[in-house]
Amino acid sequence: MNQKTRCIDGGFRLQKCQKIATMLGILLGYLLVASCVQAQTGKLSAEKQAKMESTISNFMETSKAPSISAAAVQDGEFVWSAGFGMADLENAVPAKPQSVYRIGSISKSITATAAMELWEHGKLDLDAPVQKYCPSFPQKQWPITTRQLLGHLAGIRYYRVPEVPYSESQSDAEVGNTRHFENGIEGGLKFFANDPLVAPPGTHFNYSTQGYTIVGCAIEGASGEKYADYVRDHILVPAGMLQTRPDDRFDIVPLRTRFYSKNTSGAVVNAEFLDASYKVPGGGWLSSAPDMARFEVAILSDRLIQRATRDMMWTPQMPSDGLGRMVYGLGWQSGKTHGVADVGHGGSQQGASAMMLIAPDAQAGVVVLINSDAAGASELASQLLEIVLGLPPGDHKESTVDPKLYDGYTGSYAMSSFVIGIVREDDHLFAEINGRKNEIFPEGSREYFFRAFDAQITFVTDGNGRATELVWHEGGTDLRASRIK
Repeated sequence: MNQKTRCIDGGFRLQKCQKIATMLGILLGYLLVASCVQAQTGKLSAEKQAKMESTISNFMETSKAPSISAAAVQDGEFVWSAGFGMADLENAVPAKPQSVYRIGSISKSITATAAMELWEHGKLDLDAPVQKYCPSFPQKQWPITTRQLLGHLAGIRYYRVPEVPYSESQSDAEVGNTRHFENGIEGGLKFFANDPLVAPPGTHFNYSTQGYTIVGCAIEGASGEKYADYVRDHILVPAGMLQTRPDDRFDIVPLRTRFYSKNTSGAVVNAEFLDASYKVPGGGWLSSAPDMARFEVAILSDRLIQRATRDMMWTPQMPSDGLGRMVYGLGWQSGKTHGVADVGHGGSQQGASAMMLIAPDAQAGVVVLINSDAAGASELASQLLEIVLGLPPGDHKESTVDPKLYDGYTGSYAMSSFVIGIVREDDHLFAEINGRKNEIFPEGSREYFFRAFDAQITFVTDGNGRATELVWHEGGTDLRASRIK
């Protein structure tokens, strides 16, 4: 049967072919736009480009990352992208700007934007019980809404074992899933849909990739389309993101990187196997650095959703218990880079670390994609954003404070599933996580920094100087941990 025969054979096929033809036309137009954007990627000054390249080279030297592709947005325009290292070590394939990586949990920002676009058009009620749109998710003791799911306040569990190190994933069929699902929403729900909630909805922040599978199901119910199709038509194509697609191990994906990790001796090895088909909404998209930069541009220019909708999506949500949490809106994290407010999301999974950061007021942003789960993209992204913004390097200088202040900070602070201990030893202060202590040094009476890695802590105190919570700043994102003792 030739193409002409297929396209006239029946009304349904005719509609499908017309849709395909329309989509091809749109894609062709965006290909031309994308070509122009690529040709314009010289607007970043030579000085900033040199600093970006030097920073990335230094990072690769210390982290042993096989490859990095990065991109930058300045004054609301995609201005630069580049690839470094090897996308495929075994076949000596260099990374390109357009190399395609796993983006992990950055997928949540894409999904959230699609959900908000549906809400904006009156098709998805964020505050209705989610079963209105996803009847395959069973009723729980309390009603759950899409808004709560987007903000990780729905009480849906996370993985049963830590995502990192991935060597533990064999004890959890989800983290190290090897089964391919043609219907990933349906398959993903089966892993957790019948499990009890970890907290009443709205009361506690509990980060959950699983919750985004339910959001994907709600998008399907509200739109009448498959999740990936809706996201492609309403988010990816309008943004010009032509390389972004679900992580399907059977597909031939041009420029897809290989995925790497490190063994216990620190040697680079192939990453553990993962079939991400069961969690595309929360952690299963592939993309390139230029595509993610185009996503940033589209968000900043209000091409995907209206400004008011975007601001709502970027407004941090608050659990009623007020306990430790990410500073998190609806699918987006909030934080600061060297004092400048930013939003974005990070992602980490087998063979990948990724970070997307946007400084909205400056109309600037960066993207960092790495084909290794043993190198942290957030630290590098924060450094690159400082360069784009023209900020001085985030060097921290130790100041002298009265050690008596430390007594008001010592204690235990809870953030979701882990506890940070603040310990005083003579006139030194330490942060302890999982039995490992690192000294923190004062920049001011309440501001402290690590020398071992690029992170800072701010203590939030009451009128008596006793800390009620701490804010952990790292890689442009903030985590709030509440005192528990």
